[in-house]
Amino acid sequence: MNHEEIYRAFHAARQQARPLDAYPAAAVPQSLDDAYAIQQASIGAWPDRVVGWKVAAIQPQWRAAYPAERLAGPVFAKSLIVAGQDVVDVAIIRGGYAAAEAEFALRLSDDFPVDTTFPTEAALQPFVAAVHAAIELAGSPLATLSSLGPGAVISDFGNNTGLVIGPVLPDFFSQAPEQWRAETDLNGQLAGSGGADRVPGGPVAALLFLSNSLVTRGMTLNPGDWISTGASTGIHILAIGDTVAARFDGKPALALRVVEAQPVA
Repeated sequence: MNHEEIYRAFHAARQQARPLDAYPAAAVPQSLDDAYAIQQASIGAWPDRVVGWKVAAIQPQWRAAYPAERLAGPVFAKSLIVAGQDVVDVAIIRGGYAAAEAEFALRLSDDFPVDTTFPTEAALQPFVAAVHAAIELAGSPLATLSSLGPGAVISDFGNNTGLVIGPVLPDFFSQAPEQWRAETDLNGQLAGSGGADRVPGGPVAALLFLSNSLVTRGMTLNPGDWISTGASTGIHILAIGDTVAARFDGKPALALRVVEAQPVA
């Protein structure tokens, strides 16, 4: 399997805003090590810097082949949007894969210790500076990416195309995860509801996985990074022209409008 051919095919399709008809290799990566090797090489060749990460669950049917509860992918500076009160335009590739996921996003503190593994969530939690409402934009030029399994997903930036950050959720850790509720509307209709407890173990458990797994792979989280911890209301498939609204703790937090991605000049 030629790692460079795979990531260059995804890079070109993302930059040209065009879909891929099939996975750009005879087979998808058959192990976590192979998939993350492609991702790491892809990050190094992408013309942007990593400012955060998305974490997502690996579904039970895939865990025998890919023995982990979660997977991760990078969030780049140009695809991170800190939203205000206005509707935010988000771009997707026509004919590719696109979905919105309401998530609890963690911002790491300025004194986060790099190159560090943590034994427990309690040891890690003091380095969370804030928890924000957020929407992860899952996306790929390949419409079938998710159905091909974690090996394919990991190899294309973890199926991430952006992260939209909403308001801070004050005193987040004063309540149990199940008390933090979220709802997502798609085109004015309720599409899903849930909360922080839909993230296995809660958002800091996702951060613990990410921090330790990155160090194991010779990488690290950095001070100020943003971490999208997992879908809290479900995975909501998007089409060009859709509108998305998310509420956290019953309050409006984010509003998006889906537009068509354009080639990068």
